[in-house]
Amino acid sequence: MTEHSPETPERLRALPSRLLALTAAQADRLVSAGLAAEDARKWHYAALVSLDEDGAASQADLSRRTGIYRSDLVSVINELVDQGHVERTPDPADRRRNVITLTARGRKHLERLDEVLAEAQDELMGPLTVAERALLASLLERLLDR
Repeated sequence: MTEHSPETPERLRALPSRLLALTAAQADRLVSAGLAAEDARKWHYAALVSLDEDGAASQADLSRRTGIYRSDLVSVINELVDQGHVERTPDPADRRRNVITLTARGRKHLERLDEVLAEAQDELMGPLTVAERALLASLLERLLDR
């Protein structure tokens, strides 16, 4: 028996919290596999998106913007620097801080990751119409924002 099949007891199959958890696990598998195929992880994507949308940042600011713990962010930045996707330079206003900047190579990599994630979203949301996808996203946002 799979986690969600006709054999699953009705009370379990109807629990929204269970359905959300199973869907989240499926989404995580799809996204993680797609990113891994591009030598990336979810935290890489979050950092690159933040730098692209909000500009260069100190490591502390990037941590706040992405929700990545500072201790974890150091290794994420190291990996992105090694791949040539970001640059880490001393902050001219405060030499004790580093400023993280998205590179042209990083921007191109982010464009590819956006495509990968769009494909994962399409696979996950395949059974839904465009209107149903928008409604689901809106409902999930309402649940998270309360």
